[in-house]
Amino acid sequence: MCKGYSVSAWPDVEKINEKMNHLIQSKVYKIKPEFMEKYLNYFETKCQGSKKMIEEAKKYIPGGVQHNLAFNYPFPLAITKAEGAYLYDVDGNRYVDYLQAGGPTLLGSNYLPVQEKVIEVIKEASPCTGLFHEYEMKLAKIIHENMPWVEMYRSLASGTEADMIAIRIARTFTGKQRIIKVGGAYHGFSDQMVYSLHIPGTKTFEAHGIPKEASANTKEFYPGDIDGLRQVLEKNEKEGGTAAVILEPIGPESGTRLVSKDFNAKVRELCDEFNALLIFDEVVTAFRMGPGGAQGYFNVKPDLTVFGKIVAGGYPMAGGVGGRADIMSCVAAGVKPGKPKAYAGGTLSANPLSCAAGYYAIKEIIEQDAAKKAGENGDKLCEGLVKLIDKYELPFVAWNVGSIVHFEVSGVMYLLVEDPELMQKIKERQHCIEEFGAALTANGVITLAGSRIYTSMADNDETIAFTLNAFEDIFKNLER
Repeated sequence: MCKGYSVSAWPDVEKINEKMNHLIQSKVYKIKPEFMEKYLNYFETKCQGSKKMIEEAKKYIPGGVQHNLAFNYPFPLAITKAEGAYLYDVDGNRYVDYLQAGGPTLLGSNYLPVQEKVIEVIKEASPCTGLFHEYEMKLAKIIHENMPWVEMYRSLASGTEADMIAIRIARTFTGKQRIIKVGGAYHGFSDQMVYSLHIPGTKTFEAHGIPKEASANTKEFYPGDIDGLRQVLEKNEKEGGTAAVILEPIGPESGTRLVSKDFNAKVRELCDEFNALLIFDEVVTAFRMGPGGAQGYFNVKPDLTVFGKIVAGGYPMAGGVGGRADIMSCVAAGVKPGKPKAYAGGTLSANPLSCAAGYYAIKEIIEQDAAKKAGENGDKLCEGLVKLIDKYELPFVAWNVGSIVHFEVSGVMYLLVEDPELMQKIKERQHCIEEFGAALTANGVITLAGSRIYTSMADNDETIAFTLNAFEDIFKNLER
């Protein structure tokens, strides 16, 4: 393993795919009704403050919450405190936090050394002045120092914005229009990227309110299918070529569908062959995977890199794009007559608060070797989950890429679009995940949608043992 990186060994992709194929062919393992009732009763009796607050919020907010991660079954929790490895809700309940704000808080939530530095900066400079602040440069510089292929960096407000601008830059630089993504991957919610989300081949299935022409130049290939990518590139070549291939370097949805270790190098070769740019979406993997991100781990050079989450260390306005200096010059501020420009804006995008938070978070991640420590915690937790799955002879599948731990109990994202019973299966298997996530929460463990875990440096043997006990309690109470 590379020094400072979280991944001790690359997972056996073929073995995982074989197990996942078995899982989606298996029956759905549901929690026994009497125990599901017990878990749901936890929310009714122990989370009354959250329930009341969400009911009021529904009067003013669609669905009661402002972002998708908070929308959990049977109702969202209202959190009042985050500290290290734990979250606390309005009713005083404590949870082991494996959501970690969607991944950015690798150091653990509300990490005090970063918090103190951020407070110092905003006391002096205010959260935003609208003009240049030194931490804009410091953040760009520390990213470049650790990820040298990011020669220049532009701050934005979110990963969605960063993906959107990366595509705009690629089109401006190459003069081509077509973009290729991996089926099932999520690259933000811009019109052109709400295409084949979650399940490969679904195309505009989830693109409500979006004109079809918005994604007319977006194409896909099946996860990990290099021959399939070549076919799309060849077809595009006959119609003006490809501006860029955009992908998550460990596979769609943070490695929910893993790719082989040499996959990115092969994509790089194809992009060079067809004169297309390669965009790495490192919203999750940058710094979480290690100091050099996934590109450093794989030693594959992307032309552009998309950032989110970590570049503000868990604070707001977390996003950005970086890459080769000649390509990034397309997004330079100001107007240069005669030179094509990819327009980007955002008054608050590079504010002192966010840039200082990102700078000091990355600085601490490097100095504390946080990625490696979080990865070791991920290894321990995943190993424990695999043992429990085997002990109870379940078809469930667990694997990890360092501190990103996947546990699949229904395999909903592995369903095939060609299946005539797809809609029925999605509904049943998605509800299975919802119930499983609720049961874990009732047992004091917060996950991402009941199928993913982000470990942090703040985790330890105590939190891991507690978590494995929570899983075992559920495994013991499944219908057979």
